Amino acid sequence: MMGMTKNEMVLEYIKKLPEGTKISVRGLAQTLKISEGTAYKAIKDAEKLMLVSTIPRVGTIRRKQKEPLFDKLTYEVITNVVEGVVLGGHGGMQMELKKFLIGAMTIDEMVKYITPGDLVIIGNREDAQEAALKAGAAVMITGGFDTLPHIKELADRLSLPLISTSYDTFTVATLINKAINESMTRKKILYVSDVMTYNPVYMTPQQTVKGLEETVC
Repeated sequence: MMGMTKNEMVLEYIKKLPEGTKISVRGLAQTLKISEGTAYKAIKDAEKLMLVSTIPRVGTIRRKQKEPLFDKLTYEVITNVVEGVVLGGHGGMQMELKKFLIGAMTIDEMVKYITPGDLVIIGNREDAQEAALKAGAAVMITGGFDTLPHIKELADRLSLPLISTSYDTFTVATLINKAINESMTRKKILYVSDVMTYNPVYMTPQQTVKGLEETVC
């Protein structure tokens, strides 16, 4: 690591960490014998380079290498974001997320806010899970819970994703919000292919402007 700055040294160290490793300012400072200020700056730079992610109530962890960029926020992408398991509704995994809501209310009130294609984040309330599916929404079960067989069958029949994640509701909402923001940012990026004209009109050194006009016309 000769010739490296301290910041570069820390970033190289982070790159070599296994996926999912928890990282802290104090831990880096002690391991690499650097100041906590240097460790903090390196972690912030690692976030910009998408080497690590900071998740509320979890901490900073080493991200999966070469995570695929996404233009569409499908349920397949969402499942990866929350490190979830698909319990049913595999046929709807390529649908795009429209909006999500947290089902922390009575069923009668919850269904008033659901429109087909929504994602409802719920805990281990099987009655609410079933009601959300019947209202046309995909369901995210937090806390790592499973669900009843007939609910899985309903999700399969309706092709509505039924996903379980070990994260809590707050963390899931935070992760999905972040994914939505990243997706919107990517949609704002203008690529060369978006504006490039195929078969463009061009002028050769031997051609006159009049000749070009005749070609175009």
